[in-house]
This record gives sequence, structure tokens and C-alpha cells, in this order.
Amino acid sequence: MPIDGVLEQLRAICLALPDTKETLTWGQPHFRVGDKIFTGYSVEQGRPTIAFKLEMDHADLRVQDPRFWRAPYVGHKGWVSLDARAILDRDELASLLHESYRLVASKKSLAKLDAAPGKAAEPTEPAVIEPRASPRPPAIAKPAKPPAAPRKPVAKRWR
Repeated sequence: MPIDGVLEQLRAICLALPDTKETLTWGQPHFRVGDKIFTGYSVEQGRPTIAFKLEMDHADLRVQDPRFWRAPYVGHKGWVSLDARAILDRDELASLLHESYRLVASKKSLAKLDAAPGKAAEPTEPAVIEPRASPRPPAIAKPAKPPAAPRKPVAKRWR
């Protein structure tokens, strides 16, 4: 996708969803459903970048692809950044943005989306994600603390 068309494509996909709006947040265009951000656009070191929220398992899978990385500050909550120059097609982008929208939107907005005509054209769920081995070793149980020694009685001083 050409760099100059990335933001226009992002706008077209995001603003077609119910209850969405574009805001300037931190000086960059972000898209909100209600008051919650579900995607943002920025240019970092001359590279157009799109950030969005994914299910944690899906985010873990996506960051294995070199086009994706965990978003700064919020990556631990499932936010992923994408080098927008590496988008393969509009459907791939739309699928990721719809997942982010569904994770952030209120039930009321989701009901509007589900009732919208032409819903069949919308990507529904991400591809089935195969479970993978966790990169972290399993937590090691800490040994129980020994019981505290009984306290010595304190002598009371009376005046």
C-alpha cells in the first residue's frame, strides 16, 4: 500500500464503523469508539505506523512477524504496532482494525455493528491461532515462610 494512501485507507475503514471519530491525540490521528482509542496512526523515524489492540494470543502470534512489534507503554495489554509500508492488502488491515474495535467498543456500539447491513463483508474473527509454548519458564513456587518465633513477654514498667 503506498505510504500516502495509508492514512486515507485507515480513515475509510475506521470511520465506517459505528460511533467512531477521529481525534488528534499526542499530535497524531487516533480513532475512537466513544471515548476509547482503538487505533492510532503516527510517523516514527520517517516510518508510517499503525497501532491497535488485539487479543493477547493473537498479539503474541503477530509479533513473531517482523512487520509487527509490541506498542510502547501498552504492549503488555495486547497493543501491537505495524509498519504501515508492509501492509499486504486492505482486507488484512480491516481485519486487524475490526478486532481492535470489537475489543474496545461498548455493547451498544457492537450491537449497531452487528445490525448494520453488509455485515457479511466484514471480517469476523482472526484465523485460528495455534497454541505455542510460552517463552517464559513456568513460575517457581516460593517456599513457605517458617512460622514466626513466639514473642517474648515484655516486662511492664509501672511508675
